[in-house]
Amino acid sequence: MPQSTTRRDFLKTGTLAAAAGATMPYWFSTKMSLAQAAAKSPNERLIVGSIGTGSRWNAVGPAAYRYADCVAVADVDANHAEAGKKKVQDIHKKAGRPTQVDVYEDYQKILERNDVDIVTIVTPDHWHSKIAIEALQAGKDIYCEKPLTLTIHEGKQIIKVLNETKRVFQVGTQQRTEMGQRFLQAIAMIRDGRIGDVKKVTCDIGGSSDSGEIPVAEVPKGLNWEKWLGQAPEVDYRFKESGRWGKSRCHYEFRWWYEYSGGKMTDWGAHHVDIAQWAIDQQAPDQGPVSVEPIMSDHPVPYKDGMPQMDDRYNAATKFDVKVMFVNGVELHIVSNSKDGNGILFEGTKGRFHVSRGATKGTPFKDLKENPLPEDAIEKLYGSMPTSHMENFINCVQTREKPISDVWTHHKAMTTCHLANIAIRLDKTLAWDAVKEEVTNDATARAMQQREQRKGYEINVTV
Repeated sequence: MPQSTTRRDFLKTGTLAAAAGATMPYWFSTKMSLAQAAAKSPNERLIVGSIGTGSRWNAVGPAAYRYADCVAVADVDANHAEAGKKKVQDIHKKAGRPTQVDVYEDYQKILERNDVDIVTIVTPDHWHSKIAIEALQAGKDIYCEKPLTLTIHEGKQIIKVLNETKRVFQVGTQQRTEMGQRFLQAIAMIRDGRIGDVKKVTCDIGGSSDSGEIPVAEVPKGLNWEKWLGQAPEVDYRFKESGRWGKSRCHYEFRWWYEYSGGKMTDWGAHHVDIAQWAIDQQAPDQGPVSVEPIMSDHPVPYKDGMPQMDDRYNAATKFDVKVMFVNGVELHIVSNSKDGNGILFEGTKGRFHVSRGATKGTPFKDLKENPLPEDAIEKLYGSMPTSHMENFINCVQTREKPISDVWTHHKAMTTCHLANIAIRLDKTLAWDAVKEEVTNDATARAMQQREQRKGYEINVTV
């Protein structure tokens, strides 16, 4: 690599780092990770732009700034944007790095900047896909929070553009990396045959609550409500005081409205269903569900043809039990409440165990004391020594390899979650063709694989 060319310039080409051969930088032969090594050099540090600076960004952003310098933040809420700018400046000042941070309302201003290598996307769910697709087209590598998509169709659009642009894209499903590596260990145990063939998996993702009527309210100062809505229908802003966040259509509470998210089904399903299908995929590679059956569900508003008939309160399901059958006969239940509590119960021909973020339970885990997993089991599963989720992303930006939480597997997991939501909204069992990615037995459900997008906010990618 020529002396005048920084590694950041080299990475912009999207070329595999391995192709550099003998010209590889020194850190390829050290114990220090690529992310850690690059972070130590001002000339090699990646440049990041942060799109969305709300509550969740307070974890994602600072994690990224350990390895990259943030030069700009964007948020349609000016209060969030200014708070984000101050936080970035404080982090940079403490580390002795540049503190100039530009603030934008329009995220496209970040995508237009040639100095930005990567973007973090931490917005409400209904904005993820459009921003991610445009970031890919602008040549940026991406770290985007889950759930990545609002619909199945959006997932197909992202994959098409990602295949064309070949950028590095990490989804923020941190259970594949962190949480004491309990979920990694669980998958490694399944791969090692500790419970035999998986026959049934139960994902307890918890339920949510009804909000009651939420009155129309004045839009908070600094919030561009029309821009926040984006592709969603233009409606009144609603808010009432309640608890830490209050109840409203935006900020944290957007999760409980189908117009902007998928309720608990996609909020926590993005985590647990992802891990469940990671296990199931060992027995049925590249396959998906064949049927999705709503055993039970409870919504806070009435529905007609899959659409909520009230708009003054949360409308996402508060309770549910959905049975998903896979091509190899594995049965997956996505439930809002089980006797084991939040987590995943794996049942196989030789045993069963339960894994959650806080604990692991079951005889197969106890047996590890006498019969541990092979020393390299976790490393083989992960593809390298596990790191933090953000460090894995930065390492992959350096090598151009696929991150641990890639878009292709996430799309498969989210397809199951989206199908489950469609099934409970219609109260119908759906037949699914995983090859064609299409509901085959109901025209209304098939139409719900995508949603109408408000003029000016369309995602113009044909699949």
